[in-house]
This record gives sequence, structure tokens and C-alpha cells, in this order.
Amino acid sequence: AIAAIAISGITRSQVLVDAASQPVAPAILWNDTRASETLPALAARCPPDHPETAGLNAFHPLARLFWLKSMHPDHFARVRHVLDPKDYLNLRLTGIAASDPVSLARLLAATAPAPSGMTLPDAAGLPATLLPALREPVSVMGRVLATHTGALSRLAAVPVITMANDTWASVVGLGAMRPGFGYNLSGTTEVLGLVSADPAMAEGLLTVDWREGLTQLGGPSQSGGDTLAWLLSLLGAADQNATETLNALLAAPREADPVIFLPYLQGERVPYWDAALRGALVGLNRRHRAVDLAYAVMEGVGFLNRIVLERAEAATGCPVSEIRFGGGGAANPRWSQIKADILNRSIAVVEHGEVGLLGAAITAFTAIGRLGSLAEAQARLVRVRRVYAPEAQSHAKYDRLFALFRDTEAALAPISRKLAGWRGNERA
Repeated sequence: AIAAIAISGITRSQVLVDAASQPVAPAILWNDTRASETLPALAARCPPDHPETAGLNAFHPLARLFWLKSMHPDHFARVRHVLDPKDYLNLRLTGIAASDPVSLARLLAATAPAPSGMTLPDAAGLPATLLPALREPVSVMGRVLATHTGALSRLAAVPVITMANDTWASVVGLGAMRPGFGYNLSGTTEVLGLVSADPAMAEGLLTVDWREGLTQLGGPSQSGGDTLAWLLSLLGAADQNATETLNALLAAPREADPVIFLPYLQGERVPYWDAALRGALVGLNRRHRAVDLAYAVMEGVGFLNRIVLERAEAATGCPVSEIRFGGGGAANPRWSQIKADILNRSIAVVEHGEVGLLGAAITAFTAIGRLGSLAEAQARLVRVRRVYAPEAQSHAKYDRLFALFRDTEAALAPISRKLAGWRGNERA
């Protein structure tokens, strides 16, 4: 028997539905940067004393809605609610349009009035009704309608859990939704953050009330497993088994001279929020081979993790001794060890490979009363499989390379922005 349905996934994506609960246009996905076209016009309208104004960028949901209103007013005129993908599926199952304050945290923050009295939706000319009803993630938001046909008819009256976004669900599945824990999710993109009982702020990082008396400080990047997929496609290995191909690459001997990789192939979200950043391989020589590029990509992502970790720990004043590591990247022992050495923190990989799935199950069982609380459920159901401890010699080497990574970022960022504007200049 199916006890409950808990859906999560694809955070920071917007599904726009009309009054009949039908999609108005294709969803705006997490990596979409089209809002950069209208961002200056939006920024000019928003009150500078609003806390969310400084964080407006091409990835912000308010900026995306303003872009849609400016560029496709016919579509925007039909929009009734902005939902996360999991909310849309819940809507289809239950007929209820609702979300949670974790998934829609940035839009929710924008609706708060500035000291001057204006909200950001007001400033942007967006209706406040775009936000659906918000409910706690650990709650039953409705039940499956009896009007579904086919296989879905067997789910009639099954409770549907509100849930939160995929990062939140995965952190629950890692057992890291507890004060003092760090987490790193390595899927298509990377997410790294710290969980604490006291809110803190840091430049470029997201402070989000994760409910249950907890706050996370960190957020999602644009790089991760997809960056390795790009490298494999570049090497002509896109159609092969990615895990086997990568392991074969990493088994080859490395060149002594390192390569620095800037992983900004799609701009960057945390901690820079800059759609104009571009990737780079620096330090190439004739002796470098595919193995050196593979390590450089993994190290580049690890260095970006370190920037986020350092900012978060400095803001919270609470260094973490262990980081729970999940997602596809956690299945690679070399990447786990690289992260431990770069971050100088123990990296703990849990037994359950699909941590988002486990987190959804934990949330569902808690919401329907089978388990007492998220903290209790995590302590009972999450088990650590292996801990990767940092190696002092490797960390010392990465310390030196990290300093060069930061120098490379600073030197190439202005060139990145010029390259990002190249096509516009060509048209002009």
C-alpha cells in the first residue's frame, strides 16, 4: 500500500500556470540567464533600501518574472501562480496550488516591504497574487483526487506531502538537517552549505529559513557533474559509460605541472551570481593529457566549494568538522578525497545513494505521523558508509594551488565579461 506521496526536484525553476492550472509557457529552468536582458531596468525600479534588491540577478525569480512581463506580456498576462516543478505535480494530483516557504524563499523575501514601504513586486509592477498558498514542508498539503483515470486512479485519497526543494530533501537524506552539519550535493550542479540554529549572512551566499528552527547558509552553483559531462563530450566519450570512462581517465599518471580550471561554463550562481563569467583552462603545456584535464575539472569545482565553505564558516563562526557528501559525485572515491583535501574537512558519504529519495521518504513518514520529527528520523535512518579524512601533504599542495585559482579568477573575470558581450557587440 502507498502511505503517502512526496515529490521533490529541480530547485530554482519556475512553472507558470494560469487560472485553469495549465502551464502558460515552458518552465524557466535553474540555468536560464535570459533575465539579464531586463535586469538593469528592474534594478532601476527597485528601492535600494530593500534587503532583496542587492541580491537581484539573472537567476532571481523576480528578475525572471519581470523579464517575462517585459518580453512576453501576452504570456505574463495569463499567469496566476508561480510554482516549483514539484508544486505543479502536486497541483495536478490534488487540484491544490500551494508551495512552501523554503522553495519560494526568494520570492517570499521580495514580498516583504522595504523600510520605505514598497515591496519588490510592487516596484516591478508584478501582482502580489503570483505567490500561491505557502505551507510547511513537513505537512500534508492535500490528497490525490478521485477523478484521475488509469493507474493514477489507484492513488485516490492518498496524502500528498508539501515537501521542499531538492536540496532540502537531499540534506534530510544525508542526515545533515541538524545544527552544526555541513553538506555538499554533487549532481548536475553543486550545492554546498552549513546548517545552523542562528541565521547568518555572507557575501554571495543564500540565507534561507529551512524551518524546524534551522537556517542554511550556502547555495547552488552552476558547475558540478555537468562540468565533467562537458569534458567527456569534448574528449569524444559522451556516449560511453561515464563512470567507467572517468575511472579509466583518472587511473593514468598525471603530469607534475598542474592545470587550473575555472568551472564557469554557464556563468555562476553562488557565490558570484554573474551570468557573464566564463570557464578557462590555465597552465596547459604540451605534456598535459586527458587525465590532467579531468583532475583539473574536479579540483576547480572543489576550489569553488572552498570559497563557499570559507565564507559560510566565517559568517556563522562555527567551523564544521564533517561535511556530508551526496549525489552522483559522491560515488567517486577520488572526487571525495579531492574534496576532503581541498576543504581540509572530513567528507562523509552515506549508505543510501539516492539521498533525495531517502529525504522525501523521511519527510513523508514524519508528516503522516509515522516518525516523531525530522531530527529523530535522520538519526534512525541515515547511516554513514565511509569517511574520507584530509591528507596533510595533499592539503598543503591544494592550499598553494587555491591561491593561484583565486588569482586566476580575478585576472580573467574582466575578460569573461567582454567575451560575454561579444555577440551583442557584433550585432551592433
